[in-house]
Amino acid sequence: MDRVNKIISLLENGQHNEALSEYNVVLQSGLPEEKFLLGEELYQYGFLSEAKALVENLLVIYPEEGELLVLLGEILVEAGEEEEAILVLERISEQDANFGQSLLLLADLYQIQGLYEVCERKLLKAKEILPDEIIIDFALGELYSEQGEVIKAMNAYETVLMEESEIAGVNINGRMADLLSASGAFEEALGFYDKALVQKLEINTLFGYAFTALQAGYNRTAIEKFLELKELDPEYHSLYLHLAKAYEREEELENSLFAIKEGIKQDDFNKELFFFGGKMSIKLGKVEEAEQYFRDALALDPGFMEAAITLNKLFFQQERYEDVVELISQLDIVGDEEPQLIWDAALAHDKLEEYSYASDKYESAYTFFKNNETFLQDYGYFLIEEGKNDRAAEIFKQLLMGDPTNVEYLDLLERLTDVKE
Repeated sequence: MDRVNKIISLLENGQHNEALSEYNVVLQSGLPEEKFLLGEELYQYGFLSEAKALVENLLVIYPEEGELLVLLGEILVEAGEEEEAILVLERISEQDANFGQSLLLLADLYQIQGLYEVCERKLLKAKEILPDEIIIDFALGELYSEQGEVIKAMNAYETVLMEESEIAGVNINGRMADLLSASGAFEEALGFYDKALVQKLEINTLFGYAFTALQAGYNRTAIEKFLELKELDPEYHSLYLHLAKAYEREEELENSLFAIKEGIKQDDFNKELFFFGGKMSIKLGKVEEAEQYFRDALALDPGFMEAAITLNKLFFQQERYEDVVELISQLDIVGDEEPQLIWDAALAHDKLEEYSYASDKYESAYTFFKNNETFLQDYGYFLIEEGKNDRAAEIFKQLLMGDPTNVEYLDLLERLTDVKE
């Protein structure tokens, strides 16, 4: 096999022309063993077309040789020729010693194509043939996890953990932790995150630990882990909003706002950071700062209704009714009105004594809020002020259906009835 070693050495030294010359000699007149070994080596080095030519050359002589078909299948997969790879691998007979390996490769290909049932059948068949191969249990775990079949996935991963804690560079304890966390079993997930991090400190696993701790209500643990993650990778954008929420739960509002500011430095296109910054600023009494955060969030996403509604609440508290109307008019440009904004517009126009506009908005909002007591009160009193007693009586009758003993509603309805008479 000296020629194979020579070709590899030439390639490693960058002498590609010389290597190609020697390669052609092997392709044309090399021994089958040389061709197979060189094909394997070239495949590993990424020379796929050259490796493929060698294997296809051998298959002319040994058309049913499973080891050759598996190698050709691997080369085709690497080259992105999945359909051709499937056709090659399906040629391997059940009696061939490489049939189990071919099933694993086929399972991967069918999973990539989203043919999960076919993939599962191939893996279960492979498990029958190779019952002690935990790589098959790992593959089943990956398949079931992708499908959201949590119990089946955990069972498969638990089988793997009886022998190995890492397969193909994947931390199995971390996989278990992520599954348990996604299914709401936060307490159990934290134990697996601990094991995963002892095994290997990895930033995504650390984020998963911190996020799960936050969901489980362990706010101080979440803060500690998010801060540890920030030290390792300050550009891990997702941590800052959750760190801010953890601080908020601990009533550390200044720290929460500081975390938001740090997050914005890393990712100033994240509307959620600006929105949460606005909420924290309100809690801290920093009203002007809050307004700017909400405006920045809306600048990033003019259709960000939660930010618009919250900003409107701020305007109402400050009796800035013109600003409410202006904000809503800007938002109308981007699409359909949000029901809450229609109600806001009705209230604002009412306060500005623009009663015709207010009446139209109230009537539009009624479609969405006809079962909302607060809205019906606002609308009912507005109608009384406008002298629309018949419509007001209808609204207060509606209110009484939900609260039949309400003295205020009864008195108002009686007065409205008396006026009519």
